[in-house]
Amino acid sequence: MSPWRLSVAPMLDWTDRHCRHFHRLLTRRTRLYTEMVTTGALLHGDQSRHLDFGEIEHPVALQLGGSEPADLAACARLAAKWGYDEVNLNCGCPSERVQRGAFGACLMAEPATVADGVRAMRDAVDLPITVKHRIGIDRIESYDFVRDFVGQIAEAGCEVFIVHARNAWLKGLSPKENREIPPLRHEWVWQLKRDFPALTIVINGGIRDDDEIARHLAHVDGVMVGRQAYHEPWQMAGWDARFFGEPGPAASREAVESAWIEYLDGVQTGGRPWPTAMRHALGLWNGQRGARVWRQFWSDHRHREARPSELARRFHDLARQAGSASN
Repeated sequence: MSPWRLSVAPMLDWTDRHCRHFHRLLTRRTRLYTEMVTTGALLHGDQSRHLDFGEIEHPVALQLGGSEPADLAACARLAAKWGYDEVNLNCGCPSERVQRGAFGACLMAEPATVADGVRAMRDAVDLPITVKHRIGIDRIESYDFVRDFVGQIAEAGCEVFIVHARNAWLKGLSPKENREIPPLRHEWVWQLKRDFPALTIVINGGIRDDDEIARHLAHVDGVMVGRQAYHEPWQMAGWDARFFGEPGPAASREAVESAWIEYLDGVQTGGRPWPTAMRHALGLWNGQRGARVWRQFWSDHRHREARPSELARRFHDLARQAGSASN
C-alpha cells in the first residue's frame, strides 16, 4: 500500500502545526503536509517557527517554495535535521506573489529548473523528494504538456507526483478562482498513471466524499484532499478503517473534543494564544445538533484569556441546563 494513499493538502494559513495535531486526532495514517514555506523564509528567518512540529504529526511532509537548487538543497537538509518524512516542491501555486518569487505554478514552464532542484535535493538528503503541480498553465490545453513535464522531472529522480487536476491561470484569476474556474480533468491524471506505471501518481482537486476517493484509488496510487478535509474534519475519522484497514484514533466526537481541549490547555501553558489553534477545529460538530452554538461559543473573543478546559466545562454545563429547561 502506497505511503501516499491518502493525504491532506498543504494549505496556506491553514495547515499549521495546530491544524495537523487536530487532524491526527482523527486519522493516524493520512499523510499531512505543512503550509508552503519559502526557501528564503527558512534560510533567513526563524527556522524553529516554520519547522517545529509534534511527534504525533508523522507522517508529515515539508512543502517548499523555491527554485534555486542550492537553496532547495539547504532547506532539504533542514527538513532532514528536523525529522520530516518528505520534502515536497510546490509547482502548483498560481498567486502573483509566488510568481514574483519565480516559483509555484510558473515553474511548470521551466521543467529543467525543476529537474535541477530535484537533483540537488536528492543529492542532499535521503528523504523522498516529491513534486506537487497542475496539469497545465494558462491556456495550454494539452495533455502532452503535463506528460512531458512529469517525464522530464522523473528523469531527475522524482518518483512521486501530486497532480492538481486543473490548469493554473497565471494572470486574470485569483488563487480562489484558480481552484474553481479552470475545468477539472481527473482523467488526465489517470492517464499519467497509465503512461508512467512505475511512478507514484497522487490526484488532487475537487474530491469531496469517500466514494469519490475510492473511485480514484482504482486508477491512481493516492488521493490528496484539501478544503473538504479542513471544513468537514469528521470525515477523516473514517479514513483509517476504510482506506487502510485499521481502526482510527477517533472513538467519538466527544473524545476528539476532549483530547483537543487538553491540547489547547498545553498551547496556553506554553504562552501561545489558543484561539489561533481553535479555529482549525470549529467544524468538528458540523451537521450535529448544537453545532452552530458550539462554534459561536468557541469563536467568542471574550473567552480568549480563559483556560480552554474551564471554558469546555462552562459550555457543557450551559448545554445541560438548556436541555433540562427544554424538557
